[in-house]
Amino acid sequence: EVCNMINKKYSEFLPSMQSAEELVSQVEGLSSNIDLLKAGIESEVQRDLNVAVAEFTELKQQLERDTLVLSILKKLQEFDTAIKEYNTALLEKKYVAAAQQLEKARSSLKTLESRKGFELKILKALGTELTVQTQNMLYHLGEEWQKLAVWKLPPSKESSSLESAMHSELHLRTVPSKEEDIAGPPVAAVLQAFAVLGELHTKLKIFGQLLLKYVLKPLISYPSLQPFTEEQSDVFILRFKPEEPNLDHSSPVEVFDKIKLIFEVLHKYLLNVPLEQPVEDKKECRVTLAGLLGDMIWEELSDCLIQNCLVNSIPTNSSKLEQYIEVIKSTEEFEKALKNMQFLKGDTTDLLKYARNVNSHFANKKCQDVIVAARNLMTSEIHNTVKITPDSCVALPRLPDPGAGDHLKMQKTSKLLHNDTVKLENETKLSQYTFSLPTCRISSSVEKLMELAYQTLLEATASTDQCCIQLFYSVRNIFQLFYDVVPTYHKENLQKLPQLAAIHHNNCMYIAHHLLTLGHQFRYRLTNILCDGAATFVDLVPGFRRLGMECFLAQMRVQKGEILERLSSARNFSNMDDEENYCAANKAIRQVLHQLKRLGKVWQDVLPVNVYCKAMGTLLNTALSEIVARIAALEDISAEDADRLYSLCRTMVEEGPQVFTPLPEDDKNKKYQEEVPVYVQKWMTFKELMIILQANLQEIVDQWADGKGPLAAEFSAAEVKSLIRALFQNTERRAAALAKIK
Repeated sequence: EVCNMINKKYSEFLPSMQSAEELVSQVEGLSSNIDLLKAGIESEVQRDLNVAVAEFTELKQQLERDTLVLSILKKLQEFDTAIKEYNTALLEKKYVAAAQQLEKARSSLKTLESRKGFELKILKALGTELTVQTQNMLYHLGEEWQKLAVWKLPPSKESSSLESAMHSELHLRTVPSKEEDIAGPPVAAVLQAFAVLGELHTKLKIFGQLLLKYVLKPLISYPSLQPFTEEQSDVFILRFKPEEPNLDHSSPVEVFDKIKLIFEVLHKYLLNVPLEQPVEDKKECRVTLAGLLGDMIWEELSDCLIQNCLVNSIPTNSSKLEQYIEVIKSTEEFEKALKNMQFLKGDTTDLLKYARNVNSHFANKKCQDVIVAARNLMTSEIHNTVKITPDSCVALPRLPDPGAGDHLKMQKTSKLLHNDTVKLENETKLSQYTFSLPTCRISSSVEKLMELAYQTLLEATASTDQCCIQLFYSVRNIFQLFYDVVPTYHKENLQKLPQLAAIHHNNCMYIAHHLLTLGHQFRYRLTNILCDGAATFVDLVPGFRRLGMECFLAQMRVQKGEILERLSSARNFSNMDDEENYCAANKAIRQVLHQLKRLGKVWQDVLPVNVYCKAMGTLLNTALSEIVARIAALEDISAEDADRLYSLCRTMVEEGPQVFTPLPEDDKNKKYQEEVPVYVQKWMTFKELMIILQANLQEIVDQWADGKGPLAAEFSAAEVKSLIRALFQNTERRAAALAKIK
């Protein structure tokens, strides 16, 4: 039974095992097939695939190369077409089309040149061809341009003379000649073609420079030059002819009219051409030729108009300022006309700003004129003098009364009346001359300078506030300039010439005198503008007084030095019994008197009398002091010495007063000569010395009178004793006399 079981199981297992074995053998067969197939793929298909990829890549590159070649051929074709069309257009004189074709050719060439790694030798040749054609086109355009605007200029190189300006002409062609009958105005075609080629700027610049040099600037500079125009069948001519000018400088209104005429002509026949901007400027703007030319020349033209026309038209006195509105209006109209013709764009230009700013320019010009005039007066000769008396006075304007306030008009200048003496509260009256300058001589230039100051201040009172302030400070500047310029400019003469030093002293005192009241006379107008109290010149007074004093005192020191030097040759006045010594002393005294006499003459009628007398008195006093000191110092004086010294002193006392001649009329000088002791401090000392030289011992003791006599008033006891010892021999009488001097 077990056996059966086993057999049964075995018989069941066997077929499944057999089928499993079959499966194994099938799998093995399949596996070997797969191996074969794999080997086949690796050996054959892979190779074919690699070949196909390589072919594809090659084809792709070839396609790219062909596309590039095609695009390059296309550009070359475009270049060729453009050049052909350019040639056709040029022959037909269609300049704008020709220029545009050239630009197309240029852009094709640029594209070709930008291809990296693709350098064609032909490109160089094409570039050369393009350059040649461009130059050819520019040559043709240049020829056309020369026919359109013809300059006929003078042969001479002097382009700036009136003569050459009259020979300049500008011819503008108006109609194309019959054989060149082309659409549109010839001007537009030529100029737009220039614009397309980018050469317009250069051409216009040259034209603009010629226009400035031969037309615009001469019209501004020469008032007599008039433009006139002549229109013929196909040409418009602009010429110039001279006319008699009314003035040295033409008025701005006339100049503007002439310049406007020139621009109108240019606008009508040449420049009213719109320029299509190159496409790169994406903005939609139509620039005209007039605008381009305007940009190029306006700055130079406006400078020239300001410098040579407006500057000269600024009025020199405030009464003419109101009329200047005409100039401002005509400047506005001139600019407006230029804007309408599109020469100008934008708002107010420098030209109009300058014209509108007339008040400031007027003030500047006025101040400059005042300072220049003042400087010329200061550097003129000092010795041309005029006489000033207490009655004389600067031609002063009749000034408004305090109540008149601000409503002032220019007043006629008139002499001030001196008989309106000021009434003080009590009945005592001051003399009308209390505050007057004493009679003396001053430089006529200084009198004119003072008049200039008054006139300028008067002008200031009638001017605008700004101008008023500027003019006021200009007047202050005049005086500060005088303070700095005169002592330096005339330095040498003031040191060398005593008369000039005296005149300069008077000039300074005269100016100081006027400065005391100068601001005060105009205060009702000036103080409203300048802060209270600022409208004054009083602060300058001490400086001027000092300036005059220092100069005169320096001259006095020079004269004192000369006196002492002359007296130093008198051999100390010792041993006068020696003829040679006496002659030397006599000569020294004669020279001193001669010097004083000469000074007395050159200062006569120049210095005020009181200053003259003080100055001469001081110098004579110097001489007398020196003589007294020398004689008092002598240790031994013989009788003959004493006589001779006395005669020398007598010469001084007799002739000294005669050097006082302050006035030209001799009879009037007596009074001053008698008053010499008042002006010469040592006069009485000198007289006492003369008494001692002639007196005996008793007389000297009497003159001393116990220290109460006239001698004691002039000499000290020691000095008198010294003189007694020198004059008298040692005796008992001398000892007795000496004992009484104490």
